[in-house]
Amino acid sequence: MTQIESPKVVKKKLFSPIWLLPIVALILGAWLGIKSIKESGIEINIHFPSAAGIDIGKTLVKYQGLTVGKVSDISIDDDLNGVNVKVVMDYRADPFLLQNTQFWLVKPKASITGVEGLETLFSGNYIAIQPGDGKSTKEFEAQREAPAITHGSEGMVVELHAEKLGSIDVGSSIFYRQIPVGHVVGYRLSGSEKVIISAFIQEQYAHLIHTDSRFWNVSGLKIDASLSGISVNTESLASILAGGISFNTGSKTVKAKNGEVFQLYQDQKSAVGGIEFTLTHENAEDIAENASIVYRGISVGKVEKIDLADDGVKLSATLEHKYRSLLAADSLFWISGPEISLNGIKNLSRMVTGNVINILPGTNTEALPDSFPLADNAPDLMHAKKLAIKLIAHSHTGMSVGAQVRYKQLPIGEIVTTELTEDFSAVEYQAEIYPEFKSLITQGSFFVTESALSIDASLDGVSVETRDLTTLLQGAVTLVPSKSKSLAKPGSQFTIYDDVESAKSLFAEQQKLPLTLSSIDGANLSEGAPVYYKKMVIGQINKIEWQAATDLFSLTLSIDKQFKQLIKPNTVFWRNDALSVNASLSGVQIDVAPLAGAIKGSISLGFVDDEIFNDIHDLTLTKQHDVIVNTQLYDDKHLALTQAKPITITLPASAQVDANSPIRYRGHQIGEIKQVKLAKDLSQQIAQAYLYGEYATHFSKSDSEYFVVDAQISLAGIKNVETLVSGAYIGVLPGKSDQSFSEFSAKLASRYDANRPKNAIGFTLVDNQLGSIKVGTPIFFRGINIGQIDGYNLSETGQSVMMFAHIRQEYVHLVNQSSQFWDASGIKLEVGIFSGAQIETGSLETLLSGGISVVTEDVTTETNKMTSSSQFTLHNRMKPEWENWQPAQK
Repeated sequence: MTQIESPKVVKKKLFSPIWLLPIVALILGAWLGIKSIKESGIEINIHFPSAAGIDIGKTLVKYQGLTVGKVSDISIDDDLNGVNVKVVMDYRADPFLLQNTQFWLVKPKASITGVEGLETLFSGNYIAIQPGDGKSTKEFEAQREAPAITHGSEGMVVELHAEKLGSIDVGSSIFYRQIPVGHVVGYRLSGSEKVIISAFIQEQYAHLIHTDSRFWNVSGLKIDASLSGISVNTESLASILAGGISFNTGSKTVKAKNGEVFQLYQDQKSAVGGIEFTLTHENAEDIAENASIVYRGISVGKVEKIDLADDGVKLSATLEHKYRSLLAADSLFWISGPEISLNGIKNLSRMVTGNVINILPGTNTEALPDSFPLADNAPDLMHAKKLAIKLIAHSHTGMSVGAQVRYKQLPIGEIVTTELTEDFSAVEYQAEIYPEFKSLITQGSFFVTESALSIDASLDGVSVETRDLTTLLQGAVTLVPSKSKSLAKPGSQFTIYDDVESAKSLFAEQQKLPLTLSSIDGANLSEGAPVYYKKMVIGQINKIEWQAATDLFSLTLSIDKQFKQLIKPNTVFWRNDALSVNASLSGVQIDVAPLAGAIKGSISLGFVDDEIFNDIHDLTLTKQHDVIVNTQLYDDKHLALTQAKPITITLPASAQVDANSPIRYRGHQIGEIKQVKLAKDLSQQIAQAYLYGEYATHFSKSDSEYFVVDAQISLAGIKNVETLVSGAYIGVLPGKSDQSFSEFSAKLASRYDANRPKNAIGFTLVDNQLGSIKVGTPIFFRGINIGQIDGYNLSETGQSVMMFAHIRQEYVHLVNQSSQFWDASGIKLEVGIFSGAQIETGSLETLLSGGISVVTEDVTTETNKMTSSSQFTLHNRMKPEWENWQPAQK
C-alpha cells in the first residue's frame, strides 16, 4: 500500500530578487535623463556684422584652445544690420556667460608686424571668448577686433601721447636696449590734435617703467646730416619694417602704475636730450623755431616748437642737461638780435642766423613755473634801485623810449614807456631816474621839454640854440627841481611844460587849496567857472569829469589859500543861476550873476546853521588836504542850507513827473525832484531828488513808500485838483526801519490806507461784484458822510470782492457788529403787475458818484464794537425791517 506523504507548508517570501532588476533600471534611467538634461548645452545668441567665415555646425567657440561651443544656426537680424549667430555652449561655460564677456571671430591675418590666427588655416575660423563680469545674459555683441589684452596676458599697459602716429601700428614692438619687451596693442584719436597709443609691457619687464621714463619713436631710419658728417641710426630691422618704440628707465626709482600716461617723442634726442620748459610771448614775429637759447655767447638750448595760445604764442623749448643749473623759478629770458645805433653795430651775424633768446640764471629754489615770460628787451638789473615816476604832457613832446631825462644837460634817467592816459586827455611817460640822482627829484619839481633847435627872434636880435644829435633823434626833457626837501615817492606824477614861463603857473596853482566835489549833473558849469563867497571870487573850477561807475560828475576846485579858513565841516557849496527872479506882493527882485559867472556858470559857498548841522548825521564829509569838507554840490542855496539829502527814485515810464516837482507828505513839501530821465532800456524813469535835511531821517528809511500823485477826475469830483495846475508830484509815507536807503521805487498810486485819517477804524466789506463802488465812495449814516472806501481787491479764491473802508473816529460808536451795509448807488426800479412801478434813489451825490449806507440794530458796547478785523457783507438794497432800527447810541 502506497504511503501518502503529508504536504509541507512553505512560508511565502516578502521580497523576490527578481524585482531588483527593474529598480536598478529605473534609477539608471533617471540618472541618465538628469545627466542628459544637465549636459545638453546652453544656447546663446551672438550678433556679428556679417556671417563671412562662419559655418553652421563647423565653426567652434574656443577658449584658450579648448572647444566650449559650436555654431548651431545663423539668421539675418530684423533691421538687416548684421546676422544673429546661435551657439550651443558647453554647460560648464554657464558661469562665464556674463554681460561683459567678449566674443570675436579669429581668422588668419597677415601684416608687416606679423601673422595672426595662423592655426585657422588648418582648422578653420573659430570664435574666441574672453570671460567678463556683470549679470548673466544670453545675448552678446561680437567685437570687430580682438581685445588689446586677452585673459592670461600678464603685464602692464601704458598710454603714450603723440602728435601723429607715424609708422607705428598694432603689433609694433616696444624696445629696451634693443630687446623687445612689449608691443603696441591699439591706438585712437583724442580730439583732433593728439594720438593715444596703448602699449603692453610684459610682466618680467614692467619694473623697468618708472614715472619719469621717456619713450621715443625708433621707426625707420634716422639720418642726421651736418658739416661734421652723416649719422644713420636705427633700432632694428623690425623697427624699420613695422615701426617701434624705445624707452629708458629715467632717473627716479618710483615705479609706474598700470595705465600711466607718457609723452611719445619724435626721437631719442628730443626725449632725453634736454629739460623741457615753456616760454610765452605776445607774438612770434621776432623768434623762430630752432632759435638758440644763449648764455654768455654759448648755445645751451633751443626752441623746439611755436604754437598759438589764448593770449599770444607758446614756445616749447629744451635746455641741455649739463646746463640744468641755469634754469630756476626766477630765471629771465629775453629776445636778442642785431643792435644798430649811432654808437655802432653789435651782433651783426644775427641778421643772417636770426634772433636768439638770452637766459639769465635764477637763484630761486622753488618749483619751476608752468611757463616763463619772454621779454623783448634785456632785464634792467638796477631797476629795483631806480626811482620810477610819471611825466604828464598835454601833447606828445617828440620823446621816444630811451630819451634822456637831464639835469643841467647831464643824463640822470631815461624814458621807458610812452602811452596815452586812460581818459585819452594827455600823454603819459614812464621814466626811471638813476639811483645816484634820486635825491634831485623832490615834491613840486617839474620838467621842461628840450628842443633840438630853438629860435628866439625879437627886436633885440635873433637867438639860435641847438642840442646834440641824440636830442634830435629821441628827444629829451630837463628837470627843474623845487626848493622842497621832501623827496618824491615811487610813482609820483610830474608835469612836462613847453618852457619855463608856462611852468610858473604851476607855483601859483600850488598856492591854492584843491578840493573835489560831486554833482548829479554838470549843467551850466564849465572849466574856469568862478567860486564865490559873498559875491567875491575865492577860487575856480579846474576840471569837470563824468564818473561812469556812479553816473555823477566830479568837479575839481582850487581855493585861494588865504580863504582856506572858510572850508569847515559845516561849509556847503551850491550852484548859482545866471538869472534869478523872485516875485511877490512886495515887488519883483531880479538877481543877475557877474558876466564871468553868467558865461561859464559859478558856484558859491556858505555855512549851515549849527542847529541843522548837529541834527544831520549823514553828511557827505571827507578829509581832503588836511581839511574836512562836504563834497556834495547842491543845485541851489535852499537845498544847501537845509542840508538836503540826495536820493534816487525809480518811476514807471508812464508817470508824468517833471523836474522841480515837489515831494510831499500829507500836503507838506519835504523835498523836490531835480532831474528826470528815461532809463537805458526805456522801461522806467530815473529821478534824481533831494530830501530836505530836517525830513531826510524819516523818509530815507528802507521801508519808506513813494508814489505818484496826479489828478483823478470822476463823477464824484476831482481828486488832487491842485495837480491840474502844478502838475503831478511825488507823495511819500515815512518808514519805520532802522536801515537808511538812498534808492527807492515809486508806484503809480498810493497805498489804499495812505491818506486814511488818524485814529480812523478800518474794516472790510464783501460783495460778489464791485458794481459802481470805487475808491472814495462815501459811507452814509442817515445821510451823513461818516467814512469812505479806500481800496478794493479780489479775494484769494476770486469768488468775491474785498472792499477796504474806514469810519472816522467821531462816528465809530455808530457802527458795530450788528450793523448792516447796502449799496445806495444810482437808481433802483421795481415793476410789478399789481404793485406798479417803484423808483428808489438816494441823494444827488449817491446818484452821481455812488454811495454806501449803513444802519445799526444794537447799541454799541465793548463786546460788539467794530475792530480793524471786522468784516461785513455789502447788500444790494436795504431790507424793510432795517428802517425800524433806531438804537440810542452813546
